[in-house]
Amino acid sequence: MKTKVFLFLFLILSILQTNAQCAMCRAVLENEEGQAAAEGINNGIVYLMSIPYILVFGLGFFIYFKYYKAKKIA
Repeated sequence: MKTKVFLFLFLILSILQTNAQCAMCRAVLENEEGQAAAEGINNGIVYLMSIPYILVFGLGFFIYFKYYKAKKIA
């Protein structure tokens, strides 16, 4: 159980500093002086990427506990 908790925490903490940009976005935004737009684009991409993962995790969580509850009653 401890291994699962540590793995979960490691994965969550490793995602926090992720930068995600396509090559074209990076090339255009690196030429900008303020870098504020680049940071905004990174945050937007990470936000859009996280939604499918959250949905899949929620579905897996629901299925796991549905199965666990059914197995516990039977």
